[in-house]
Amino acid sequence: MGYVEDLRGKKQGQGRPRWRARYRDPSGRERSKSFARKVDAERFLVGIEDAKLRGAYIDPAAGRVPFSEWAERWARTTATLRPSTRKDYATLLKNQVLPAFGDMTLVAIDALAVREWVAELVADGLSAKRARKAHQVLSQILASAVDGGRLPRNVAEGIKLPKVQRKEMHFLTAAQVEVLAEAIVPPYGTLIRVAGYTGLRPCEFVALRVGRLDLLRGTVRVAEAAPEVAGHLEWGGVKTHEARTVRLPRSVAEELGAYLAGRPTGRDELVFTAPRGGPLRESKFVPGRFKPAIGAANQAIAQLDQDGRPDPLPGDLRLYDLRHTAASLMIRQGASIKAVQRQLGHATASITLDTLARTQRGPAVVPLREGAGQ
Repeated sequence: MGYVEDLRGKKQGQGRPRWRARYRDPSGRERSKSFARKVDAERFLVGIEDAKLRGAYIDPAAGRVPFSEWAERWARTTATLRPSTRKDYATLLKNQVLPAFGDMTLVAIDALAVREWVAELVADGLSAKRARKAHQVLSQILASAVDGGRLPRNVAEGIKLPKVQRKEMHFLTAAQVEVLAEAIVPPYGTLIRVAGYTGLRPCEFVALRVGRLDLLRGTVRVAEAAPEVAGHLEWGGVKTHEARTVRLPRSVAEELGAYLAGRPTGRDELVFTAPRGGPLRESKFVPGRFKPAIGAANQAIAQLDQDGRPDPLPGDLRLYDLRHTAASLMIRQGASIKAVQRQLGHATASITLDTLARTQRGPAVVPLREGAGQ
C-alpha cells in the first residue's frame, strides 16, 4: 500500500503546504507524486491501488509521448477509411487539433483543456458541426492512446459539445419529381427519376456503370461510389462498405432502356456522364443543371391549373433530397422499414426511422407514376 508523506516541515515543502503520495507500481518500482492538498494525494493513491487491482495501471511516464507524434501514428491507422473521410480527418487534424495540442504530451491534456478548446473553436467562428468533428478526431486519437497503454482514460469523452442545427430535409411528391424531371435539360430527366425513385446517393449514381443494370429484372447493383473530394472524384466502394441490390420501378427501367439505346453500352461505361462526356461532377452539375431546373419547374407549376397542381419546389432543394424523397415515397406506399433500409443502404434501421419521423411532417401522398412503386 502507498502512503502520503507530509512535506510541510521539510525544506522542499517550505512556502506552501506540500504532500507527496508514495507507492509501488506493479513491477515493484517506487514512485511518487506531489500535491498541494493532502486530500488530493489520498485520492490519487486510492485510484492507483484500484487500477493495480483491476490490472488497469498505466505508467505515468507512458503518457509523456508528444501528442503530435502519437497523432501521426494514429493517422496511419485511417488507411482503411473512405478517401473522403480520411481527407476530412487530415484537414481537421492540421487546422484545428494540432495547433491546440501538438506541442503537448498526451498526459498533459486534461478534460478542462478539451472543453476550453471546443469553446474557442466555436467562438472563433467554426460551425458547431465542424467543431464536433474536430472533437471526434481528438477523441479518436486519445482513445487510441488508451488502447496503446499510454493513458488510463480518454479525457475527451463526455465533453458537452455544441448542438448542431440539422439541415431541413425536403421530401418531394411524385408529381413534383415528374415536373423537375421534365424541366431539367435533357437527358438528365432520367437521372432525376432514378435518384427520386431509387434513393441512390449522388456519389453512387455518378459511379453507376451499365454492367450493374439488370433492366429485365428491374434491379441495379450498387457496388461503387465516387464522392467528390477537394475537386477530385475518389473512386471506391459504397459508404457502408456493403454492396446492395436496388429495385427499379418498371417505368424507370423502361426509360433507362430507351435512354441507353443511343449511348455506349459496354459494361464498364458510365450510365450518367457530364454534358461533354466523362464522369459527372456534383460541384458542376448542381449549379449548371440542377438549380436552374428548380426555377424552370416552378415556372411550369405556376402555369398549371390550380386544381391538382403540385406545390412549388423548395428553392433550397438539394440533389441529396431526391434520396430523401425516395425514402418518403416508399414509406408512404407502405414499404417496411427494413425494405427502405435495404433500398437506401442505411447502416442501421435507426437512420431509416429518423427519416420516417421527418416524413410524417412532409407533403401529402401523391400517387407514383405508373410502376414507380413496384
